[in-house]
Amino acid sequence: MSNARAHAIPLPTDVRVAAQYPGAFLADAFAIDLPAGTTQDALVLARFALERQAPWVERLMRLRDALVSLFGLKTAKALRAEGVTGAPRVGIFRIYETHPDEVVLGEDDLHLNFRLSVRRRPGGAGVPQQLTAVTVVHCHNLLGRNYIRVIGPIHKLVVRSALDRAARNGWFAASA
Repeated sequence: MSNARAHAIPLPTDVRVAAQYPGAFLADAFAIDLPAGTTQDALVLARFALERQAPWVERLMRLRDALVSLFGLKTAKALRAEGVTGAPRVGIFRIYETHPDEVVLGEDDLHLNFRLSVRRRPGGAGVPQQLTAVTVVHCHNLLGRNYIRVIGPIHKLVVRSALDRAARNGWFAASA
């Protein structure tokens, strides 16, 4: 178990989604320190942080699903089902790229496209390794912009909650 807490950081320039920052309607980044001995596999870390959300987040997602289905947007329930038969996913997020230190997740929909980079940054010289979560959203229309205006503040709470919850649960250790 870790005492580390997720915190906002400046947008990193060395993540794979950095080229998508220009023109983004929302772009943010959060980081959390990882304890020594934590796995270095970014996909394992992403799954651990994102696949099991807090109960309050799950309740919000059910409410979101009920509302967005009225507009013909993809629901979390439908996205999870796609993971069974379609592209590989981490929770509701489609996997676009996997690298040893970074995973790029996201989704494209009628109202917006978003990408989420989950990256493990190595530590050293007294600096702990970190896990960063960088989100970039490009809106297609007024629906997308209004959607992000409403969920933007909630998004920040959800990302912090996912990272903090994973730290409280104890990160996976590196394999021997």
